Amino acid sequence: MSMLLLPPSSSRSMAPPPALRSPRAPISPRTESPRRHAIARCDTSRTTPRISETEPTLAQPSAPVQGATAPLVQALKSTAAQDVSCFHFPGHNQGKAAPSSMLDLIGAGAFSHDLPELPELDDLFYPNGVILDAQNQAAQLFGSSKTWFLVNGSTCGIQAAVMATCCPGDYIVVPRNCHISVISALVLSGAVPKYIVPEYNSAWDIAGGITPSQVDKALKELEKDDKKVGAVLVTSPTYHGICSDVQCIVDVCHPLHIPVIVDEAHGAHFRFHHSFPSTAIEQGADLAVQSTHKVLNSLTQSSMLHMAGGLVDADKVSQCLQLLQSSSPSYLLLSSLDAARAQLSENAKSFDEPVAMALETRDQLMVIPGLSVLDLSCFASDFPAIDPLRVTLSASDLHLSGYEADDILEEHQIVCELVGTQAVTFAVNLGTRRQDVQKLVQCAKHLSDKYISANESRFSKHNYVCSPLDKFFVKLPPREAFFTKKRRVCMEDSLGEICGELICPYPPGIPVLIPGEVVTQDSLSYLINVRDQGMTISGAADGELNSIMYEGR
Repeated sequence: MSMLLLPPSSSRSMAPPPALRSPRAPISPRTESPRRHAIARCDTSRTTPRISETEPTLAQPSAPVQGATAPLVQALKSTAAQDVSCFHFPGHNQGKAAPSSMLDLIGAGAFSHDLPELPELDDLFYPNGVILDAQNQAAQLFGSSKTWFLVNGSTCGIQAAVMATCCPGDYIVVPRNCHISVISALVLSGAVPKYIVPEYNSAWDIAGGITPSQVDKALKELEKDDKKVGAVLVTSPTYHGICSDVQCIVDVCHPLHIPVIVDEAHGAHFRFHHSFPSTAIEQGADLAVQSTHKVLNSLTQSSMLHMAGGLVDADKVSQCLQLLQSSSPSYLLLSSLDAARAQLSENAKSFDEPVAMALETRDQLMVIPGLSVLDLSCFASDFPAIDPLRVTLSASDLHLSGYEADDILEEHQIVCELVGTQAVTFAVNLGTRRQDVQKLVQCAKHLSDKYISANESRFSKHNYVCSPLDKFFVKLPPREAFFTKKRRVCMEDSLGEICGELICPYPPGIPVLIPGEVVTQDSLSYLINVRDQGMTISGAADGELNSIMYEGR
C-alpha cells in the first residue's frame, strides 16, 4: 500500500470565514500552498521534510458523481421486492408478523427491507459484491484508500483502530478528554494510556484540543522510559467543534513510524464545504473514525472507518471489526450509509444553506445582551479551526447555568444537542430549517430580556468550574483495574480510593474517572455537582452516583 500523499490545490482551497479562526493568528489566502486550510509546520525537533506537495494524491477533493448510484440500496430494494416464500430470519418475515405497534410507528417498508445476509446482499465481513462496491465508492468520496461500514457506531471503529495498532502493554498517547469508547478500547486491547491534558476553559467548563508540542513531549517521555508506542489518538473535532492541528501532529509521529488515529466522529461533514476545517485524512492521519449519522444523513448507529497510508495493516483492522461488530448486521443501517454517500455525491452544494444559517445565527446570538458564543478566542492555544455548524451558547452573564438555560429553551420547544454546566450546544445540519434557527434566536432574545433585568440585583451564580481533568493519578492500567475485584463505597467517602469503574457524564461522554485512577477532590466535587444538577451518568454501576465501585484487593 502506498504512503499517503498530500492533496493538490483545488477550488476548495479557500480559508474559512475569519470569525471561525483565532483572532490572534489571522490567516491570509495562500495561493502557493496546495493544502486547503494549510497549517504552518510545527516547530518540534522531530519534524522532517514533508512528502512533496506537488505529487499525485490519494485523497482528491470530492466532486459530484454524475448519475451516482447507491448499489447496496438498489440491491436491498430489488431483493425485498421478490415474490418468494421466506424460510429464513428474521422472524417477522418481512413484516408479515411484525408487532402492530411497530408497524404503526415505522411502517411496513422498514420491515420488508429488514433482511439478513442473503447472497445477493453480500457479506459485511468478506465483501465481494454490493457492500464492497458501496464501501469503495465511499472511500473515493471521503478521500481514503479504504473505508469500512460500521453498524456498531463509531465506538467499534475506535476500538478496532486501537486494537489494530496496539498490542497488550503498548502505550498509546491519548487526550484526557477522549470519548468513553477510547477507554473501552484500552480495556479490550490492553494498551496503556499516556494522557495529554487538553487546555481547559473553566468559565465554559469546556476542554479544547491537544497541540503538536504536547504530543512531541509525551513521545519523548515515553522514549526516555524505553516504552513502546503503538499509536497516537487525537479527538478532532471535539463535541464542541474545536479542531486540533492534525497535520503537525502527523509530522511529529510519522518520522517515528507511529500511526495517528483520529476520533473524527463529529467531523464526517468536513470534506463537503470550503468553510469546513480540513479532514483528518486530508491532513495525513492513518485512521479516521466518523459518525456518518451525526451531521450527515445515515441512520443512528451507522458510521464509517477511513484508512490511508501504509503504517496500519488493513487486514488486521478487518479482523478486529469482525470481533467487535454484530454477526447479524442491519442492512437498514448499511444501506443508509450507502444512501448518505450517494446523496452527497449528487449535490456538491448540500451544505451551502446550513453553513449560511449557522454563521448568521452565530452572529445574531453574539450581540444579544448577556449571552456569549464559544469561539477560538476562548482558548490560549492556537487551535486551527472550529466547526461552523456547532454553536455553543453561554448565559452565565445572566447568572444561568447551562442546565437552567436548557430548561427555559425547552419550554419554547428548542431542543439542543448538548447541555453542560455552563453552556448549551446546538448542532446545525442538513435538515435544519431557517425557521428553526430564527426560533432559536428569538427564544435567546426572550431569555436575555427576561433574565438580564431579573438578575440585576440577584447574587451572581457565575461559577468557574474546577477542571476534573487537571489533577489525576493513575495507579493501575484501565484493563487491570476493570477486571480486578471491587467493592462499593459511598460516593462522599471515596476520596483517595482507586476507581474501579468508568464514571462519565453523558453527553458528552468524556470520562471524569477512569478505572485505575485515584478519586481526587476535584473529580469528586465535579461529579457531585453534575449529579446534583440531574445530569445522566454513564458507566457507573450506581446510575444515581450515590456510591462507586473501587479497587478492593
